Amino acid sequence: MLKIAAPVWMVIGTTLAGVAVMTVLSVPSFAAHDRQLIPIVAIAGYLGAIPIALAVAVRMRDAFAR
Repeated sequence: MLKIAAPVWMVIGTTLAGVAVMTVLSVPSFAAHDRQLIPIVAIAGYLGAIPIALAVAVRMRDAFAR
């Protein structure tokens, strides 16, 4: 399952990290502290994608195992 989850994690992690960074840049109160917040939210988005990628990998494995 890791062979499926790793590429899925890369795609979902990059997407979530990008959404989090764009949120920091879009909200004026967050943008004032962007140098501290961007690395934090990017890492959080990338790590937060792990359970999502595992869930997607399980569903993909089950869908293609039929």
